[in-house]
Amino acid sequence: MTDAEDRKPQSDEARSAFVHPSGLMAPTDSESSTTSEFAVPDGLAVPKPGTESETTSEFALPDGLDVAPPPAHEPEGSAFSTPRTYSARQAAAFTPPTGVPLVRLTKDVPWQDRMRTMLRMPVTERPAPEPVQRHDESGPAVPRVLDLSLRIGELLLAGGEGAEDVEAAMFAVCRAYGLDRCEPNVTFTLLAVSYQPSLVDDPVTASRTVRRRSPDYTRLAAVYQLVDDLSDDETHVSLEEAYRRLAEIRRNRHPYPGWALTAASGLLAGSASVLVGGGLLVFVAAAVGAMLGDRLAWLCAGRGLPEFYQFTVAATPPAAIGVALTLAHADVKASAVITGGLFALLPGRALVAGVQDGLTGFYITASARLLEVLYFFVGIVIGVLTVLYFGVQLGANLVPDAALVGDPQPVLQIAASLGLSLAFAVLLQQERSTVLVVTLNGGVAWVVYGAMHYTGDISPVASTAVAAGVVGLFGQLLARYRFASALPYTTAAIGPLLPGSATYFGLLGIAQNEVESGLTSLTKAVALAMAIAIGVNLGSEISRLFLRIGSAEKRRAAKRTRGF
Repeated sequence: MTDAEDRKPQSDEARSAFVHPSGLMAPTDSESSTTSEFAVPDGLAVPKPGTESETTSEFALPDGLDVAPPPAHEPEGSAFSTPRTYSARQAAAFTPPTGVPLVRLTKDVPWQDRMRTMLRMPVTERPAPEPVQRHDESGPAVPRVLDLSLRIGELLLAGGEGAEDVEAAMFAVCRAYGLDRCEPNVTFTLLAVSYQPSLVDDPVTASRTVRRRSPDYTRLAAVYQLVDDLSDDETHVSLEEAYRRLAEIRRNRHPYPGWALTAASGLLAGSASVLVGGGLLVFVAAAVGAMLGDRLAWLCAGRGLPEFYQFTVAATPPAAIGVALTLAHADVKASAVITGGLFALLPGRALVAGVQDGLTGFYITASARLLEVLYFFVGIVIGVLTVLYFGVQLGANLVPDAALVGDPQPVLQIAASLGLSLAFAVLLQQERSTVLVVTLNGGVAWVVYGAMHYTGDISPVASTAVAAGVVGLFGQLLARYRFASALPYTTAAIGPLLPGSATYFGLLGIAQNEVESGLTSLTKAVALAMAIAIGVNLGSEISRLFLRIGSAEKRRAAKRTRGF
C-alpha cells in the first residue's frame, strides 16, 4: 500500500471525531490515535440541546429570587429632583456631627448687619427674600435693578467706603427688589454683580468701573439714606423714584466752598503744630504753608496732573517755610511747622480703609489701597526731602529737637485736637450736623492718648491703638444709632493721632545722611499708622458684635414723623 492510501483512512477517522448531534465533539467508537484538545473526555455526560440556556449573563438574577416588578408608568427623573428614597423626617441623618450654625436674621438690627450676614452665607442657604419694593406681580426689570445697585456701589466706593460695606449695600438694593440670588463683587476699581434666577437659567452679569475718587461724606450719607429707605418694609420706593433720588445726590453741590476748604487745611496744620509744642507764630507759619500747598495742589489738579504730583507739590511750602525760619534764625520751632504741614497731607482715610478691607478678607482691594497710600507717602517724602536737602546745603541747622513737645499743656492740646478734627471734617465734606459730634470724638481720642502716653508713660504705639479703638467704638455707636455709615464719625477723629512728627524726623535723618535713625523713625511712623487703622476697625467690630444701639421701631416712628 502506498503512503497516500495509508494516510486516507486516518484522515477520515480524525474528522469523524468532531461529528456530534449536539454540535460538540465526541470520539467515535473506534479508538483514534489522533485526538483533539476540544474532544469530550470519556464518561462525561453532554446535556441535550434546549434543556438549559447556553448563554448566561453575570447580571442575571439567580433562580428562586423574587424581585418586585417596576412600576408601569414611572415618571422621568431630573438631576435636580428630590430622590424617591429621601424623606424630610430623615434629614437629620445627613446633618454633620458638629451641627449646622444657626443664623439669626432679625429686623431689629441695621440692614448692614443683615446683608453682611447673608453675604457670608452660601447662596443655597440664604433665607427667602421679602420683596417689599415690588409694585406688580412681575417686578422690575433685572438689568435696571443691577444697574441701580452698581451706581449706588460706585458712589460708596468713590467716597471711601470699605469693600464689604459696598457689597452689603449692593446686595441690599438687589434684595429689596426681589433678586435674592445675587453675588456682588467689589475690587479697587471694578464693581460687578451677577444674578441667576435659578440653577437652570442663564445668569445676568453687569459691571461698572470707578475711575474717580473724591471724599464727600455728605453724598455718602445721602446714599446710605437711600439704601436704608429701600431696605425698609414700610417705605416703598419705586425703581423710578430711586433713580430720581440718585440723580439728585449726584447733582448736589459740596456743602463747603473752596475758600472754606483752604482755610480748613490751614487750621488743620496750625492745630497740629500746636499739638507738638508750637506757639502762636508756629501756628501762623504752619497754617500759611498748608494753605499755599493746598492752592498749588488745586492748580495741579486743574492741569490734570496725577495725585502723586499733587501731594509732592503740596508738601513743599510747609517745608520751605520751616527752612526759611531756620535760616533767618527766628526763635521758632521749625520742626513743628513742618510737622503741622505733614498732618494735612498724610492719607489717614485711605490707610484706615485699606487695613479694614484686609481684615475683612478683601485682599485685592486692600493691597490696592495700601499701594495707593504708599505712592502718596512717597510723593510727600520727595517733596519734603527735596526742600530739606537744599536747606541743609544752605546751612540750615535742622536737628531733631528732643523737646519738640516740651511740657504737656493739656488744655491747649485738647483745644488743638478739637480744631484739627473740625478742620478734617470740613475737608472731608461732612454734613454740618455731624461736624460737632466728630469734633468731640477727636477730642476724646486725644484725651485717651495723652492720659496713657504722658501720664501713664505707656508707649506711643499702644496709646495710639487704644485711642483709635475708642474712636472706632464711638463712631460705630453713633452710626448704628442713626443707621448711617461710620466713616463720617471716625475718619476725622483720628486726625490728632496721625504720625506727623515721626514722619518728619525720619525724612530729616535721611536728608542728613543719618539713614539708620531716619529709617527707625519711619518704621515708628508706619507702626503708628497701622495701630490707628487696626484700632479703629477693632473698636467698630466690638461695637457691632456686643452692643445694640437703636431699633427698627424707633426708625419707623421717625420716618412716619417726617411724613413717610
